[in-house]
Amino acid sequence: MKLLHTSDWHLGKRLDDFSRMEEQQAVLQEICEIAEREQVDAVLVAGDLFDTFNPPTEAVDLFYKTLKRLASEGKRPVIAIAGNHDSPDRIEAPDPLARECGIIFAGYPNSVVAPFELDSGLKVLQSDEGFLELQLPGTNIPLRILHTSYANEYRLKIFLGQENSEEELRTVLQEKWQKLADKYCDEKGVNILVSHLFMVKKGDELPEEPQDEKPILHVGGAQAVYTENIPKQIQYTALGHLHRMHCVGEKPCPVYYGGSPLSYSFAEADQQKYVLIIEAEPGEIAKVREVELTKGKRLLRKRAEGLEEALLWLTENQDALVELTLVTETFLTAMERRKLNAVHPGIVAVIPEVTDTESLVGSRQKQIDLNQSMEKLFRDYFKHEKGQEPGEDLMNLFKEILAEEE
Repeated sequence: MKLLHTSDWHLGKRLDDFSRMEEQQAVLQEICEIAEREQVDAVLVAGDLFDTFNPPTEAVDLFYKTLKRLASEGKRPVIAIAGNHDSPDRIEAPDPLARECGIIFAGYPNSVVAPFELDSGLKVLQSDEGFLELQLPGTNIPLRILHTSYANEYRLKIFLGQENSEEELRTVLQEKWQKLADKYCDEKGVNILVSHLFMVKKGDELPEEPQDEKPILHVGGAQAVYTENIPKQIQYTALGHLHRMHCVGEKPCPVYYGGSPLSYSFAEADQQKYVLIIEAEPGEIAKVREVELTKGKRLLRKRAEGLEEALLWLTENQDALVELTLVTETFLTAMERRKLNAVHPGIVAVIPEVTDTESLVGSRQKQIDLNQSMEKLFRDYFKHEKGQEPGEDLMNLFKEILAEEE
């Protein structure tokens, strides 16, 4: 059995004033072509399908057209779960019609997929809260999927029937997953876990969540889950949320973040993107292969010593979106900004790094650089008003509010 793992499409997302829709169309077409070329048996989309709860019409249109093409008239099931950017109700709303195309949605951690059978041979064999077993066209091997869509810690415990539990979330999840695995996942089928949670190997340093991402680990989110919480019956774990494709661990099975198909912030500058091809057979650990994605613009950061160096570099890097830091004696003039914009159409931000700071002080009043990030501006404001740096908890809350507002 061959599966394709992708995640974090964030359809409708912009980069400041720049629309990414054309790039999203191109990279999703590339994913469809890879699915055809590799002749995969099923596609797993591990959450953050859209960028907001109410995505623009063109993003919704692209989403359903892409899933319909991936599903190949019901011959190749597509299983898509909700992430922390998605509205669970919106994700599940078209479910009856989607099933007729071989598209299966899970908006909540306790979602139950209604039984159905298509002329292509695709059939739901068994379904439970957070579990699905499929008969795929062209094979007698069943595909079992434990699916856990995103929810914050409080709601997740409620969905898992632990309203009054004081247990850690990871313990509650482990018990739920193990119960499902013991009931449904023997060695006669392929057993997969699909989730949109923050998962790490116990003892490893926590990786940073994506810049401008709605945080999972901060206030109101959910704690990290460990790879050791995965049932031993699982042969591959497909994760969404972190935008860099990477392997979290190899035990008890390969555990991978699929990563986003495009770079969505300059924290991902010049980052290569992938989809993952998983080959699995009953009773064996899955084999994972990385397939590079080539569509979409690169995001590049450049620090230039003066205007001439900046203009030369911009001329040589036309097919990219750029964050430019320009070392200059004083703030840029309107003429200099026009020169920069004239030579490159994809300048997202110009950050002046001023060396002659004395010239920027008038009446002993410091000017504010509005090209700084919202986080940096908030830190400066707080320090100015309170005379100290804001604490970590306050900054986490600010990031969450900022992400919700965006």
